Amino acid sequence: MQVEQTFLKDCFIIKDTVLTDSRGYFFESFNQKKFQELTGLAVNFVQDNQSKSSKGVIRGLHYQQGNYAQAKLVRVLKGKVLDVVVDLRKSSPTFGKHLAVELTEDNHTQLFVPRGFAHGFVVLSNETIFFYKCDNYYSKEHDTGIYFKDASLNINWQLADEEFIVSEKDAHLPMFKDAVYFP
Repeated sequence: MQVEQTFLKDCFIIKDTVLTDSRGYFFESFNQKKFQELTGLAVNFVQDNQSKSSKGVIRGLHYQQGNYAQAKLVRVLKGKVLDVVVDLRKSSPTFGKHLAVELTEDNHTQLFVPRGFAHGFVVLSNETIFFYKCDNYYSKEHDTGIYFKDASLNINWQLADEEFIVSEKDAHLPMFKDAVYFP
């Protein structure tokens, strides 16, 4: 496991050692002890989620508020996405900044998203299976987000507007200026 600190504090890109042979490949996708040693973070994941989406699907930018905030470890099992996080921590020097990372079934890259961030992705392949671990349970009452096309965030989603497939909920999320921020 290789861990790279991004310019966003406590947000890490994780690359695992992949062993390949004529049968295929093997890698350890998560090891609590190694994760804590390499990041300095003690995270207890309690829920795993998985989604299947077609090209152009946007999911996000989502987060949960207050005591229901979630840290996530995200990866792609099949396909390719542009994964995006936005720092919502008002006390952070990178408040309002975003990071975009391509996650694919071939690069086996994972992104650790700490609490205090909005998270989303757009599907860049014909079909994608997306998997993530969460350190807190889902709470519909505390679930919110930011509109993915908010011009103030200046996110390049790598697809033309007419290619986006967006849920009714995500199409009506608040703008960044109206978001509920973290301390």
